[in-house]
Amino acid sequence: MNSPIVIQNYDPLWPQRFQTLRSPIAAVLGGLAAAIEHVGSTAVPGLAAKPVIDIDILLISASDLSLVIHRLASLGYEHRGDLGIAGRESFLAPPGDFLHHLYVCPPGSEEYRRHIAFRDYLRSHPEDADTYATLKRRLADKFRADREAYNQAKSAFVGEILRRAGQHPTL
Repeated sequence: MNSPIVIQNYDPLWPQRFQTLRSPIAAVLGGLAAAIEHVGSTAVPGLAAKPVIDIDILLISASDLSLVIHRLASLGYEHRGDLGIAGRESFLAPPGDFLHHLYVCPPGSEEYRRHIAFRDYLRSHPEDADTYATLKRRLADKFRADREAYNQAKSAFVGEILRRAGQHPTL
């Protein structure tokens, strides 16, 4: 059974936690990663969020995926496949780390592009970030034990933000 959905006020330690998680990943991947980005709600200063750090790794070459999987495994990450979302490979975080999701994306990944666009738009539009926080809190109360319904209920708002950011609204 999944844990209940809990939205917390922004924690100024989230960026530091991202950096703590990023450092060993960057060290083990070396030149295989074009970028390692903090995405999702915890990457938007002031935005209330589930206390889970989302990390996207953009590869320099898609052909390096098997090597990346092997190197991330040396840190304790377990490759989970794309989990039904093309253009994004998911990894289960090692036990004991800060709660986080790790995704590896090939060059040109639409998922990566949307994550960055969504984050950057909310960073530069605090009024929309506030609206999103209010929506997330209301939906977390309504769908506390149903993550699928929670995510589905946010989809229209997310799609609108992506449209405003100039992206195709599939997140």
